[in-house]
Amino acid sequence: MSDDAIFRALADASRRKLLDKLHRKNGQTLGELCEGLRMTRQAVAKHLAILKKANLVSWKREGRERLHFINPVPIHDIAERWISKFEYPRLQTLSKLKKSLEGEDRE
Repeated sequence: MSDDAIFRALADASRRKLLDKLHRKNGQTLGELCEGLRMTRQAVAKHLAILKKANLVSWKREGRERLHFINPVPIHDIAERWISKFEYPRLQTLSKLKKSLEGEDRE
């Protein structure tokens, strides 16, 4: 899969929200993914199709349901290619400091 397709898929906040939901609980149905979102079922299905085309999401049938799963490999590949060259350890330290100063480290 091309980096362009992955970046395009990740550029949309709604799709990132769907990936976050799958990260918290992998293997969700379309109905479960729609819960708490201000989108129609059809809109969520379209976003999932874009994520699948970018290889960020896969699904399998289980009975009548289709379960959706996150595929972390493309994101890992992007991180390896793009973030590691920007000195990941320093960025991680800065991120921890930022979260600490903003009070986010208490979660």
